Amino acid sequence: MRIGELSERTGTPRRMLRYYEEQGLLVPGRSANGYREYDERCVDRVLQIRGLLDSGLPTRVIKQVLPCLNQPRAIHVAGATPETIALLERERDRMTQRIECLVRSRDAISGYVEAVRRAGGPGTGEAAGTPALHAPAALHAPPAVPEPAPAYDLAVSA
Repeated sequence: MRIGELSERTGTPRRMLRYYEEQGLLVPGRSANGYREYDERCVDRVLQIRGLLDSGLPTRVIKQVLPCLNQPRAIHVAGATPETIALLERERDRMTQRIECLVRSRDAISGYVEAVRRAGGPGTGEAAGTPALHAPAALHAPPAVPEPAPAYDLAVSA
């Protein structure tokens, strides 16, 4: 597939795909006329790159980790510095906090939906005038962290 199709399928601008190539994160083939040619695996690779970037990892660390994502149970990162390990540990901890926040928010929404249904509130087929229910406190404010990127199984050995 050409860069335009990869861009459409992943929701990633063409310019960003070229940047991934410059950084060595994505390696397209080239056709006889010099056009970039991407195989089907590049769709998942781009989504992995975006997820890792969205989670806060710099491209230099992503470049080290990407080869390991094909076989996540057999990861050996060459040249992993103590700083890289510390960065990955901090990122893992930040992801855990985001997951816990999302679980709390999901549970609050579930509780609210259940309460509305039990009370015969809006959307349950009851007539207008049903007393309003108050949403749990967790629903009054947005989560403290953004929605997480797709999760990938990352482990690093020095």
